[in-house]
Amino acid sequence: MRQQALRKYIGRIIFETDTKEGKIFDVVLLVAIIASFVVTIIATVKEIKVEYATAIKTAEWFFTILFTIEYFTRIATATKPLRYIFSFYGLVDLLSIIPTYLGIFISGTQTLTAIRTLRLIRVFKVFNLYQYTNSGKILIQALQASKAKIVVFLVSVLTIVTVIGSLMYFIEGAEHGFTSIPRSIYWTIVTITTVGYGDIAPETTLGQTIASILMILGYAILAVPTGVVSAELTKLNKTISQNEDKKPLSSTCNQCSQKVTPKNVESYWK
Repeated sequence: MRQQALRKYIGRIIFETDTKEGKIFDVVLLVAIIASFVVTIIATVKEIKVEYATAIKTAEWFFTILFTIEYFTRIATATKPLRYIFSFYGLVDLLSIIPTYLGIFISGTQTLTAIRTLRLIRVFKVFNLYQYTNSGKILIQALQASKAKIVVFLVSVLTIVTVIGSLMYFIEGAEHGFTSIPRSIYWTIVTITTVGYGDIAPETTLGQTIASILMILGYAILAVPTGVVSAELTKLNKTISQNEDKKPLSSTCNQCSQKVTPKNVESYWK
């Protein structure tokens, strides 16, 4: 009985932030994640890595062992362990500790510990920044609503890129750097997105004319998906505003029977 109570108490500290201990645990965890990421960044600087190799290695293993203990403690104290293991947070927690262990067998995998930065998403839970999470959900809904239009747009762009790339290969040829159709398509993508690396450049008058048209066309092409998503966002925000106007001044929560007043109605409708 005592073990069950202790397990429940530890689980509440780890998974919840409604207690002082839980808040402290999450803040310490966030600090550890940031410190771990800083160590990963520093380890990629050759001069620092050579001079402080032992300290960096020790720090990497310290954080890995710390996060490993935390991960298995979460499994042990979770109400539904399998649900946690296969959840987004559970998978991120697992992926954040695997690279260091893989580094024993495969050199260089330690840099993959940068995955740990994904764990900083918990900052929304710790500091009650749920309004930003809701904004993210609205953005995802807008992208999903725009999916069909964006797919049609991408297919159209890929078709144009393929045709122009093939044409440039015929016009410029290998002597001007357009050694194959895939390489010519690469040049077309770089040009149409206005990146312009300059590693390949047309030298014929016709090729330069097509390049100029592509550069101007690129601005219009980049604006299309932005406009499509913006239109969907506007539509969603309008729908949400209309629903806000229809909210009752007072209601009762079906789950907790709590009276919902104008003061807490916003949290009720999330």
